[in-house]
Amino acid sequence: MGKNEKTPISIDGVEYQLEDMTSEQQILVNHVADLDRKLSSARFNVDQLQVGRDAFFAMLKTELENKPEIEKL
Repeated sequence: MGKNEKTPISIDGVEYQLEDMTSEQQILVNHVADLDRKLSSARFNVDQLQVGRDAFFAMLKTELENKPEIEKL
């Protein structure tokens, strides 16, 4: 990459150049990008948590099927 190349940013189908934006606009772009990364990470974590929860629930069901029923009071 040469020193004069600009960073394209597409917003609602319109392409902008990051370097042509004001400082405030660049800060907002950075906030949006950071929040997109955090949302992606949160979705990834939720997927992991859901799979873990499903696995533990399946293990619980297996245990309940294999063990004599607990005496009810």
